Amino acid sequence: MNYGLDCLMDKFAEMLLNLSAILSGPLLFLLVIVGLYLSFKLKGLQFRYLCYALKLLFKPQNKYSSIRAQEVQGDIPAFQSLMTALAGSIGVGNITGIATAVAVGGLGSIFWMWVIALLGMATAYSETLLAVKYREMNQQGAMAGGPMYTLANGLNAKRMAILFAFLGAFSSLGIGCMVQSNSVAFAVSALFPVPNWATGFSMAALTAVVILGGISSIGRVAGVLVPFMALTYLGMGLYVLITHYHALGGALVQIVSSAFTGHAAAGGFMGASAGMALQMGIARGVFSNEAGLGSLAIAAAAAKTEHPAEQGLLAISGVFISTFLVCTITGLVLAVTQVLPLGLTGSHMALTAFGSVLPAFRYMVFVGLILFAFTTVLAWAYYGEKCCEYLLGLKWAHRYRWLFVLMIALGAILKLDLVWGIADLANGFMIIPHLYSLVALVHVVQQETQHYLKDRFSMVAMSAPVHFHPRAL
Repeated sequence: MNYGLDCLMDKFAEMLLNLSAILSGPLLFLLVIVGLYLSFKLKGLQFRYLCYALKLLFKPQNKYSSIRAQEVQGDIPAFQSLMTALAGSIGVGNITGIATAVAVGGLGSIFWMWVIALLGMATAYSETLLAVKYREMNQQGAMAGGPMYTLANGLNAKRMAILFAFLGAFSSLGIGCMVQSNSVAFAVSALFPVPNWATGFSMAALTAVVILGGISSIGRVAGVLVPFMALTYLGMGLYVLITHYHALGGALVQIVSSAFTGHAAAGGFMGASAGMALQMGIARGVFSNEAGLGSLAIAAAAAKTEHPAEQGLLAISGVFISTFLVCTITGLVLAVTQVLPLGLTGSHMALTAFGSVLPAFRYMVFVGLILFAFTTVLAWAYYGEKCCEYLLGLKWAHRYRWLFVLMIALGAILKLDLVWGIADLANGFMIIPHLYSLVALVHVVQQETQHYLKDRFSMVAMSAPVHFHPRAL
C-alpha cells in the first residue's frame, strides 16, 4: 500500500516538475519583455546612473541631511536591507547554477546572463521604489511592504495582492527553506560522516536564533555575512584568474562568440547550441539576482531611506554585485581552469575548478556554499513572514517563524521532489501579479525618479560628475 502511494506521489511530483519546466519559458520571456519596457520608459536609467548607484553603497549609514532627518522611516539601514535582499539572491545558484548553465548551454550562457541582468536592473529599481513608496507601518511600528502592498495600495488590486502573498508564503517554506536545508544536509553528508537530521537540526537552531529577533537581527547578520562571503569568494576567484591570466582573453572571446554561434560546452560535451546558450543565460540572469520575482522588494521595504528612488538605485547595485561580479567570477573560473571537458556538473564542477588551483579553495568554496544557503534561508524567512502578516496578521506572522524553523529540520530528511514541484510553480506564478503592478505603475516610478534626481542634484549643488545630471523622464 505504501509502495503504491509512493509511486503515486513520485508521478505527481514528476508531473509538477514537467509543468514547471513548460511554464518557465513563457514566464522568463515575460520578465525579459517587462525589463525592456521599463528600460525604455526610464530611458536607460540603469546605464546612466550605475556609477552613482555603486557610490551609494559607501554612503554612511544613518546619516541623513538635517532637512530630511525627521522624514526618514524604516526598520534597518539601507545597506542592511540591500544585504538582506542579496542574501536571498546570492546563493547556491550563483555557483552551482552557473556551473550547470555553462555545462548545458556553453560559455555563451554567460553573455546572455549579462544582457538579461542589464534589463533586470530596471526591473529591480522599479519594484524597490514602489515597495518603499507603498509600504505601511504595522501595529508594532515596523515596516511592512512588498508587491502585495504595492498591488493593494497602489492599484487597489487586493485579490491579486492576496494571491501574491499566498504564493510567496508557500514558496518561502519550499524553495527558501526545505530545499535549502536539504541541499546543505546532502552536501555535508557527502564529505563528512554527519547524518542529515543532525545538519537539519543544527541549521534550524541557528536560524531560530537569528529570525526570532526579527528583521533587525536578520539585517545585522546579513550585513556582516553577505559582504564577507562575497568578498572572500571574489578574492579566491580573482586569484584563480590572475594565476591563469594567459587564458582569460580567450575565455572572454569564447563567451561572446559562442553566444551567437553556439559552441559545444566542454569541447563536445552535451553539444550546446546558441539557442541553448540563450535559454540558460536568461534563466540564470533572472534567478541570479531575483529581479522581477518580487522577493527583493519585500526586503527593500524595511530600509531606512530618504527617498524610494534612492533605495531603487541601491537595488541596481545589488543586481550588479550578484550577476556581474559573483556569477561572472564563477563562469570565468570554470573557463580558465579547463574543467569543462571533464563532464562534471553543478557544485562538483565548481569545487573541482577552484580546488585545481589550491586544494584549500575546494573546502573554502564548500563552506561558502553552506553559508550562502544559510543566508538565503534567513532572507526567505523574512519574505514568508511578511507575506503571512499580510494574509493573517501579526499574530500568525510570529507563529510562522516557528513553522519555518520546523520545516528547516524536516527538509533535511525528507524526499523533496514534490516540494520542489509545488514550490517551483508557486515561485513562478508570483511573477504574474508582480509584473502587472510594475507595468501599471510605471508612471509613478517615472514621477518619483524625476523628483528624486532633481532634488538630489540640486541639494549637492551639482557636485556630482556632469554625466550624472538628470534628464526628464
